[in-house]
Amino acid sequence: MNQNKNYFIQTYAIMVLSVVAFVFIKPFLPTKLFPVVDANMKNIVVDSLMLEALAEDAQITEDSGINDSLETFDFHESDYVGYQHLIPFFEKLQELETNGKGKIRIAFFGDSMNDGDMIVKDFRANFQDRFGGEGVGFVNITSESAASRGTIKHQFSPKWKSYSFVNTKNLASAFGISGNVFFPKDTAATNWLSLEASKVNHLSDLNNPILFYGKSDVSNGQIAIIRNKDTVYQNLRPNQLVNKIALGNTSKKLKIEFKNAGNIPFYGVDFSGNSGVYVDNFSNRGNSGLPITNIKSEVLSSFNQDLNYDLIVLQYGTNVLGYGTKNYSWYEKKMKAVIEHIQKAMPNVPILIVSIADKSTKYDTQMKTDSAVIPLVKSQLNYAKQANVSFVNLFQLMGGEGSMVKWVEEEPSKANKDYTHLNFRGSKFVSDLIYQKIMFGYDDFTKQTTTKQ
Repeated sequence: MNQNKNYFIQTYAIMVLSVVAFVFIKPFLPTKLFPVVDANMKNIVVDSLMLEALAEDAQITEDSGINDSLETFDFHESDYVGYQHLIPFFEKLQELETNGKGKIRIAFFGDSMNDGDMIVKDFRANFQDRFGGEGVGFVNITSESAASRGTIKHQFSPKWKSYSFVNTKNLASAFGISGNVFFPKDTAATNWLSLEASKVNHLSDLNNPILFYGKSDVSNGQIAIIRNKDTVYQNLRPNQLVNKIALGNTSKKLKIEFKNAGNIPFYGVDFSGNSGVYVDNFSNRGNSGLPITNIKSEVLSSFNQDLNYDLIVLQYGTNVLGYGTKNYSWYEKKMKAVIEHIQKAMPNVPILIVSIADKSTKYDTQMKTDSAVIPLVKSQLNYAKQANVSFVNLFQLMGGEGSMVKWVEEEPSKANKDYTHLNFRGSKFVSDLIYQKIMFGYDDFTKQTTTKQ
């Protein structure tokens, strides 16, 4: 009996020592040996339109599946960029830089890679450093990532009803240009929106605020515009598909209270000066890019009439991987339709496609570039060419195969341990890469035009 008891104690002691030893040495073992878990993985969701597109394509279901063999795809700097499609944008940049005249606006559509203004904030800063501009651009009424956004302090009452084109169908009211619409549904309480400028360079004021809202049969809606101790009331007139109302002068802080406006759709507030470059962040978690067709053409046209866009950037792909296929013909076809939808509603506005960044998946015990990344990049290149728009190969600019693993494991790291999303260092690095690629074409354009003169 005593002998059995001793064996039990010895076994138990060995187990305890093993656990203690594992906990002690785990920090020194390669992270690739352990499952990839990160809080940011919760951001990787999918949109309903993409699932429908997958289901429609019978070839996908017959696909033999994914393996860890990478296709070869020899990218070179001389590969397609399509700078010729950016000439109208370059002309306005040149006029702004040469004569100090003009106001340029860029719509940057994306997914969780741009959550919290990531990538976009540094992209905006690069343009504003060189070409001027004072303002953060368009800000939604509410945002899942408001707390993490450093380019504006964004707070709102909890009763707002928010709808996104990523996961909402058959909504009676139209989505705004960001793909979202917001209702102050609770009429018993006053819903509010509070905004405060950051201390970031070029963003230290809330410039010329304008509220955008949609159509409704509500006739007695009103807003209270509060600055310091001053309150100004204005009536809402939701007669058009897209309506706007100026909220007064530039300030550091602004609060808006919404009264009797329960069924009026609201979109957001624009903050921009009279000259320079402005970049609106239209990111939505889980977005494949396909839901853009859910924004009515008339809405896109109306916003474009008010905000006068000069460039549209589409950065997607993160949410398209991971469905057991390397055949992206279905995505290529659907994204061509997305581009045509934008071109029809916003004619003559140049479009720039930014490819998926490198993304890694664990094969056996090693993290490697996901074998579906290169086929997806090829697909993105194809629909850019076919739609006569520009293309930046972010996968290539990052360093190609294995770059995400390197960015995660180097010190200091540039990406999170989900091997998908970038941290603030990586986001700035990527925004610089995209900006420099555009500027390479712009500087070449200015040399040519100067030589002709």
